[in-house]
Amino acid sequence: MEKETKTILIVDDDPEIRRLVGDFLHREGFDVELAQDGRDMDKALERVRPDLVILDLMLPGEDGLSICRRLASERRLPVLMLTAKGDETDRVVGLEIGADDYVVKPFGPRELLARVRALLRRTGAQPLQLASRRYAFDRFVADLDARQLRTEEGGLVALTSAEFDLLACFVLRPRRVLSRDQILDWTHGRSADPFDRTVDILVSRVRKKLDSLSPGCNLINTVRNGGYLLSAPVRQVS
Repeated sequence: MEKETKTILIVDDDPEIRRLVGDFLHREGFDVELAQDGRDMDKALERVRPDLVILDLMLPGEDGLSICRRLASERRLPVLMLTAKGDETDRVVGLEIGADDYVVKPFGPRELLARVRALLRRTGAQPLQLASRRYAFDRFVADLDARQLRTEEGGLVALTSAEFDLLACFVLRPRRVLSRDQILDWTHGRSADPFDRTVDILVSRVRKKLDSLSPGCNLINTVRNGGYLLSAPVRQVS
């Protein structure tokens, strides 16, 4: 029987460490995904479901602790924290918010490999209950894995791929003002033209579709000089 290849997502802002660790783990038989910060990681997670995340603590933008807390609550992925901060308080905080193990820089590649394998054995022996990626809001349920939006009665809401990407961006960040640049980053990457009006057009189209099925819901609000905000609370459902 063919052995399943495990996928490791490495999130580190140091390109040299990303390259060295990524090349080393690839040579050891893992599939490797690389991300330089939390935004990169979110885009990678839309493409793949890794078996383990190696996460640097000191990251630009959203720091490693915040990302770890998100991963623990939203996806329940095993996290190995990789950091130059090695005092006991840092380790305890990291472990308490959801990290499964902690490696302090500088580290030997063999130690890292041993910890990766041990963590995969632990999570493999007790298979993770894959976190549901179905989210309910207002009278809708968005299934991010199936890429479907349904009404609470089960009716399928027709969305284009771009409209669904936009909706998923809001569903994963409810009640948070998202600038047009942030939305472009999360849905299109930095190749997008900063004057691109795609976001405004997509928001308008998604609004119309949601409003037609839930009149007066006003789910996507415009925040002056800020961006857009999904106003409804979102809850994860099974």
